[in-house]
Amino acid sequence: MAKRAISYVCQSCGAVSAKWQGRCESCGEWNSIQEERADSGVGAGPASTKRSRGRVVPLTSFAGETREAPRIVTGVGELDRVTGGGFVKGSALLVGGDPGIGKSTLLTQASAVLAQQGHHTVYISGEEAVGQVRLRAERLGLREAPVALAAETSVEDILATLEEGQKPALVILDSIQTLWTDQVDSPPGTVTQVRASAQALVRFAKRTGTTVVIVGHVTKDGQIAGPRVVEHMVDGVLYFEGDGAHQYRILRAVKNRFGPTDEIGVFEMSDTGLREVKNPSALFLGERSATSPGAAVFAGIEGTRPLLVEIQALVAPSPLGTPRRAVIGWDNARLSMILAVLEARCGVRFAQHDVYLNVAGGLRINEPAADLAVAAALISSLSGAPLPLENVYFGEISLSGAIRPVAHAQSRLKEAQKLGFSAAVVPEANLKDANGTPQMARGLGELAELVASVASSGQTLANA
Repeated sequence: MAKRAISYVCQSCGAVSAKWQGRCESCGEWNSIQEERADSGVGAGPASTKRSRGRVVPLTSFAGETREAPRIVTGVGELDRVTGGGFVKGSALLVGGDPGIGKSTLLTQASAVLAQQGHHTVYISGEEAVGQVRLRAERLGLREAPVALAAETSVEDILATLEEGQKPALVILDSIQTLWTDQVDSPPGTVTQVRASAQALVRFAKRTGTTVVIVGHVTKDGQIAGPRVVEHMVDGVLYFEGDGAHQYRILRAVKNRFGPTDEIGVFEMSDTGLREVKNPSALFLGERSATSPGAAVFAGIEGTRPLLVEIQALVAPSPLGTPRRAVIGWDNARLSMILAVLEARCGVRFAQHDVYLNVAGGLRINEPAADLAVAAALISSLSGAPLPLENVYFGEISLSGAIRPVAHAQSRLKEAQKLGFSAAVVPEANLKDANGTPQMARGLGELAELVASVASSGQTLANA
């Protein structure tokens, strides 16, 4: 009898090794390596399966007739915005998010809307019983929606069911970590099973033209659990983000073969499900005080949408030898860079102060254009001088202390004007983009100009 080949696969990154070890050499995770068969899935080699002569594939050229990919408009405006106008037929999407964030609620609402439009929609749950899904639909007021429902985890049974009868327009599978296929000998949730199940579902989507939406769990680091190869196989990856302390939920596209990336949709969780937020800028600004220092409004861009958000800073004397630096919603390394530029180029000292930075509303921003707003909030908190309520800020700060121009300045200014802001502090090179709003933009060339402006209306900066 032939000896069964064994391989050891990391359940975090999918790396394969010849022997078991406590720490994965690829991703550095501890206790993530499990023993699996090497004759299927991850670790399979050329000798593990019988090979046949391949067929000749016809070759063509770039020149030829093209057409727009057909889409299914869901009717949920924010979801359609993130996907680029609706679900593309024959595409596969991966939706990830923290437990309880609202992934199942969002997809239940979307499937119900499509079913009411006449599309054949199938919802398959691997985590909940049929009765539990019905209770959610009843709570959302969608009990009468003609959605086909099943609770199953076998990939072979799911595909056989979908092949039978009318071809579905949309299939939702919740979640990929609960599915298993008898083509591999591994428990559900392992790298081998997740990869093999995803491959089977993607093949079904491409062959039949059905849109397949797969729900994926996330790790403690916020990444979708399982091998990253699953994200490469699908056509789009959406992350559902939110803070448990807030009712706001953000759907963010990080990959989309048929539309823009980095687009966001904003929802608000309520007793009757997720509601679309038509004006997220007003939501993230909230109530602001004219006498509180350390708050600046940043005019940002998320995808194609201009978005205004409040950045809050607190600079307080530190009793510690090494002051604290705490950041929520922004890049910690970028905050360190801004503090260093303020000290080296402007003489503003933070060495004896704790610095806390927060992006209001639970939003996470990644734009370098937020540098100027962060610097204004820090200077305001340190000097005790509140910033004018009518001001918005955007601009990138270089290591030399210069204020660099950013893209989409006109859209940022128009959004600020629409929400009642009458002044904007922007890079000097962006003044030429202030068409239609020239009276509200004030240009800065150096960071020292901002320091002088804020400090003149408040107390003297520490050791400046």
